[in-house]
Amino acid sequence: MANVLITGSSSGIGLETSKVLKASGHKVFKTGRRELDEPDYFSIPLSCFEHAKMLYEKAIEAFGNIDVLINNAGEYYYSPIERVQDYDIERVMLLNLSIPYYLASLCVSQMKEKRFGRIINISSISASVGEANASLYAATKAGLYGMTKSLALELAQYNITVNCISPGWVETPILNDINEQDKAEILDVVPQRRFIQPIEISNLIKYLISDEAKGLTGQNINLCAGLSVGS
Repeated sequence: MANVLITGSSSGIGLETSKVLKASGHKVFKTGRRELDEPDYFSIPLSCFEHAKMLYEKAIEAFGNIDVLINNAGEYYYSPIERVQDYDIERVMLLNLSIPYYLASLCVSQMKEKRFGRIINISSISASVGEANASLYAATKAGLYGMTKSLALELAQYNITVNCISPGWVETPILNDINEQDKAEILDVVPQRRFIQPIEISNLIKYLISDEAKGLTGQNINLCAGLSVGS
């Protein structure tokens, strides 16, 4: 069983994934902004490289090494481009792209030594199909896929796989801020006319970190109820 570090795991996809992986026998180190009194959990905002390094060191202190890195933390940002401020660009780029890259750079050395590792980046369907007024968000998530492909090539010889999951609309607490009419309009353009459930993403992650998926690397999987192929 693997030692797993998953970011953004105090709610939503990250929390569900931690439950699924723990139930499968994996050891999971979680992190998020929320204060939770749980073992193997470190509350910290990933707002700078120093915080990311602190997180990595806490996980190493707890487990000794990291076999699986799941870059799940991110921020959705919606705004016309002319209204985006410089601090918005810096903040969203840092959390959605720079921090995942930095955490991967910290974890890879031990993975190479063990000749085993799994890196999974949670992107978004917005990176594949585009989304008006979400260009900053889409750009960062598309960057994750570029990172995924390049690292997959770089690390393949060490038995380290790197893959990307691009969810569509997922039924997480963020939907609580959307009224029923808007939800209905969203579902009108989703071919399966439903929201993705967090457990679907969690089960895909469980497969991707398994030995059965060792030949799958450098891929972007659109788990989006058909949204990537049209309405």
